[in-house]
Amino acid sequence: MHSRLALTFILVTVLIDHIGIAIIYPIMPDLMRELTHTDLAAASLWGGVLATSFAVMQFLCGPLVGNLSDRYGRRPVMLVALAVMALDYLIMALAQSIWLLVIGRIVAGATAATFATASAYVADISPPNARARNFGLIYAAAGVGFVAGPVIGGLAAGIDTRAPFWIAAAIAAGNAAFGWFVLPESLPEEKRRDFSLARANPFGAFRAIGHIPGLNRFLLVMFIYTTCHQSYSAVWTFYGAERFGWDARWIGLSLAVFGLCMALAQVVAVGPSTRILGERRTVLLGFWLDLVAFGLYGLITSEFMALLLLPVTGLASIAGPALSGLMSNATPDDQQGELQGVIAAVGAVAMGLAPMAMTGVFWAFTREGAAFYLPGAPFLLSAVLMVLCIFMLTMRGRAPASTARPTPK
Repeated sequence: MHSRLALTFILVTVLIDHIGIAIIYPIMPDLMRELTHTDLAAASLWGGVLATSFAVMQFLCGPLVGNLSDRYGRRPVMLVALAVMALDYLIMALAQSIWLLVIGRIVAGATAATFATASAYVADISPPNARARNFGLIYAAAGVGFVAGPVIGGLAAGIDTRAPFWIAAAIAAGNAAFGWFVLPESLPEEKRRDFSLARANPFGAFRAIGHIPGLNRFLLVMFIYTTCHQSYSAVWTFYGAERFGWDARWIGLSLAVFGLCMALAQVVAVGPSTRILGERRTVLLGFWLDLVAFGLYGLITSEFMALLLLPVTGLASIAGPALSGLMSNATPDDQQGELQGVIAAVGAVAMGLAPMAMTGVFWAFTREGAAFYLPGAPFLLSAVLMVLCIFMLTMRGRAPASTARPTPK
């Protein structure tokens, strides 16, 4: 099937997938308080537990999923992941215990293969000079999903706090059915490699990918960058409720605007930026914009200013696909799934550590009796980490070289 049509299919899959993910964000503060019977500050810690449990399983299983997709193809891996995701939302819709929610997130984290496998799929069908641009389209599809998801979730929350979960389950199940009929396989038999259990765990996969010259430093940059961005997903809902008194609708609206700005930037800006500046300078531009946005979010008290900064945070997101393109072009064709599994594992470590750290910082600076009240403290921490990202990106060192040669099985 023509690669453009296949790309359309995968983008629609990512779009629907992220609608299902983002639809539940606006109701998380109310749901955590409902199940834990605590105040907002304590409820935010349980939000961090949910995020961390998901991330730990993604770290352990991400390389396994990536290696399976290199051996058996992208299509079956994605379809199984989508089916399990639908089941996970059903569990969350019915859960009357915080621990049942934790179990649901553990199961979901073990099969969280959609975005990483979609990225490997795009690497399969894209020439090296188009990978950063097409990764930008994937990130943009995710951004559009984050536009629609919070709006739907915020409106559904007016009916019941569990309504968004039922909607998300239906969307995920519909997405799995859609993929069954229209998603072609992207990895031909001759480009597949034997499955190796030694490489299907995170440490073995890191060793295999680490043999590619210059890639380790960029994986570390990706880790720190992802850690910084967890301040949005971990505390934005609690930050908006605490700093500005936003309800679920306003939280949903702010997330929708952010997603729209991100999608527009990645559709319009990634291709021209990487073509004019190159991938490395595009990453650096995004990092500087992130530094400005995080610093201001840490200090502002005006909700108008918070909304005004959303386009800046959206434009900063060009760094993600450019960094992914930089690493993908350095990786042989038969290791693209493994690379995306390693990137997923790196992201999972960040998503495991950062939410607990970010929500812990939020709690420390907003709890009753806090020595210093500062709801934006997690964003200031992210700003400091972005300085480290910029330093590592600009330091001298051997950069990954583009390669298309397969590695031996």
